[in-house]
Amino acid sequence: MTKKEKVVFVMDTLERLYPEIPIPLDHKDPYTLLIAVLLSAQSTDVRVNKITPLLFERASTPEEMVKLSIDEIRSIIRPVGLSPMKSKGIYGLSHILLNKHNGKVPQDLEALEELPAVGHKTASVVMAQAFGVPSFPVDTHIHRLMYRWGLSNGKNVMQTEKDAKRLFPEEKWNDLHLQIIWYGREYSPARGWKIENDIITKTIGRSSVIKKLTK
Repeated sequence: MTKKEKVVFVMDTLERLYPEIPIPLDHKDPYTLLIAVLLSAQSTDVRVNKITPLLFERASTPEEMVKLSIDEIRSIIRPVGLSPMKSKGIYGLSHILLNKHNGKVPQDLEALEELPAVGHKTASVVMAQAFGVPSFPVDTHIHRLMYRWGLSNGKNVMQTEKDAKRLFPEEKWNDLHLQIIWYGREYSPARGWKIENDIITKTIGRSSVIKKLTK
């Protein structure tokens, strides 16, 4: 199967499995999405979705957030992990949004990346899910599957993102980002992986990956 044929197979399979694509993190607007994605770093969406209602009950806008102290934010978000860094980031970016962006989340990738504790992946998720701008944020699931499927060399997430953007049509990026994440969780996890359940990898995956799994 050629790489072009693999890409078509991936898109067709994911569209069949996920014709409607839920967004994993609960939010109501670009600001609450930004905070939720920031909190999800090295945590799980399930855990974040349990904590954000508690945080947003206290503060769901930059104006409300800066009225809390960093310690107050930290005490609420502690269960998601990395709370010292994340609480400072949430407090700091809320101040910047008020001072530089009229309290609004900017629809600009570079401006988002300049915010405290906001990296390229977080900024890309916000651009895609809040503003509908074609982006291809690469998390651990996408990085893992692009390698398993032989569509990227797996060296680093930036290379995986470049490969994904080169291979898949731009109008599909935002949907595919979420579809691949859901597929990775359900059919091709890092642990407890069963090749018989993983139709995409079983059909188009690297021979070395499949051989290692089926030994």
